[in-house]
Amino acid sequence: MATLEKNNNMNGINIIVPMAGMGKRMRPHTLTTAKPLIPIAGKPIVERLCEDIAKVCNKPINHIAFVTGDFTDEINENLLGIAKRLGAKGHICPQVDPLGTGHAVMCAKDYLEGEVIVAFSDTLFVADFELDSSLDGTIWVHKVENPSSFGVVKLNESNVITDFVEKPTEFVSDLAIIGIYHFTDGQKLRAALQYLLDNDIREKGEYQLTNALESLKQDGAQFKPGAVKEWMDCGNKNATVYTNQRVIEHNAVAFKTQQSLGDQCTIIEPCFIAEGVTINNSTIGPHVSIGKGTVIEDSKISNSIIMEKCKIKKAEFTNSMIGNEVTWDGSARELSISDYSTNIKT
Repeated sequence: MATLEKNNNMNGINIIVPMAGMGKRMRPHTLTTAKPLIPIAGKPIVERLCEDIAKVCNKPINHIAFVTGDFTDEINENLLGIAKRLGAKGHICPQVDPLGTGHAVMCAKDYLEGEVIVAFSDTLFVADFELDSSLDGTIWVHKVENPSSFGVVKLNESNVITDFVEKPTEFVSDLAIIGIYHFTDGQKLRAALQYLLDNDIREKGEYQLTNALESLKQDGAQFKPGAVKEWMDCGNKNATVYTNQRVIEHNAVAFKTQQSLGDQCTIIEPCFIAEGVTINNSTIGPHVSIGKGTVIEDSKISNSIIMEKCKIKKAEFTNSMIGNEVTWDGSARELSISDYSTNIKT
């Protein structure tokens, strides 16, 4: 068993990010990388997630444990680099068998110590609350119109969570769990999860984090909701493009284009345009994200993600997602194409 490496700042927090899923709903983009590394406005989803968590926690991050699947060494190195940029020690914790959310968290059990955030990696959020470390924990929620599609929490008159209800058929609450959980005592969570594993307590064949939460609640732990202002999903292409739009809007001032891009170039803000991009005789925006080294000519593009080192000519599309090093010549209404694709006719 690995030994937890202590951080010099013991008042910090650990983050566990389960991300071992194959990302099938994001194909073809996840054929060459892990879904949490797909860029939103020039930065990987999981990096934006951890940055936003750090703002809400208002504490240094000690450790970030990435619970991964069968990822390449390059992907793992990218994840460790994200932790380093956030001032944390990064760790790769493989989940060999997909045995549920509780099992995924236990793959990083060495980092269930002190204050812990568990954050599933396909969601981003906007929040203006700060965590209350005097509570046993905070479950991050967002009010939704159709709670029957989500796991929800039920509250009492003191705003304490009394029930966790998975996809209720009748209305009990419209506060959906967004997949981010704060625990003031990670060791208690570890013990509750270990009990599930030791006694083979499963739901639908898997060890569930919500069962551990229920166990903690029955032992007297009090959880309160942390309501986020906006919940942004990155589960599929359309949702990811929309999330890119919202992130750009929230950062419109910071992202305002400053560099010289090329001739006859019109940028309809807000957009995110990385350094080293060349755009000629084209109209770009609004809500377009373009990665470094990309060249665009004679095109009209809006509400799309274009990754790094692409060559785009004579294109007109929207609501699209273009992978790295794509070569595209010709019009299209909407595209979703993976890294290294080309449509050049020979």
